Amino acid sequence: MDVKTGFFFLFSFALLFAAFRVITARNPVHAVLYLMLAFSQASAIWLLLQAEFLAITLVLVYLGAVMVLFLFVVMMININMDGLRQGFWKHFPLAAVIGVVIALEMAYVLMGGFRESGGPRPMVTMGGAASEVSNTHALGMLLYTQYLYPLEIAAVILLVAIVAAIALTLRRRKDSKFVDVADQVRVRAQDRVALVKLDATRPPAPVEPVAAPAVEKKA
Repeated sequence: MDVKTGFFFLFSFALLFAAFRVITARNPVHAVLYLMLAFSQASAIWLLLQAEFLAITLVLVYLGAVMVLFLFVVMMININMDGLRQGFWKHFPLAAVIGVVIALEMAYVLMGGFRESGGPRPMVTMGGAASEVSNTHALGMLLYTQYLYPLEIAAVILLVAIVAAIALTLRRRKDSKFVDVADQVRVRAQDRVALVKLDATRPPAPVEPVAAPAVEKKA
C-alpha cells in the first residue's frame, strides 16, 4: 500500500466517524463541529482524487461561510433538546426505512459509475486538439460552453430566491412596530408638543384631626 492509499483510508475513516457523530451527538454545537470536520476530510479526499476545484470550493463556501453561520445560529438560539427528543422512537422506523433506501440507491449509482468509468479522459479544446489543462480550466470551459444555458437558468433561480427572501424579510408585520423614516424627517415641534391652558385651582383646605375620646381610669 502506497502513501496515497494510506492517506485515502485515513481521511475516509475520519470522514465516516465525523458523519456518524453528526447524527449521534447530543449537543447541537458538537454536531455542527463534527460536520465541519466531515467537510474538511471530504475536501482532502477530493484533493487526492485531483479534484482541486471541488476541494477548495468546499473549504471556502461550506467551511468558511455556511457552517460558520450554522455554528453561530446554533450557539445563539436556545434549543430545547427535550422537546426535540420527544417522538423520536415514534418516527424512527420510517426514518430508518428511508435511510436504507437512500443508501441502496447511492450504492447502486456509485458502484455502477465506478464500473463504467475507464479512467481519466483528455480534455478537448474548442479547436478539437487534446491539451493538458487543469480541472478548474476544464470545468470553466464546460460551464460556459456546453452548460451555459443551465448555468444562466440556475443563476436566475438564485436571484429570484434572493429577492423573495429580502421581500419576506422587509414586509410589514402586524405584531411589530414600524416607523416611516420620511415621517420622522418631516416632523415639526408644534406637531409633537401641545400646550394646554388649564384653569387655576385652589388647594383643598386642611382637615383638622379629630380628638380621640378620653378613657376613664378606675381606681
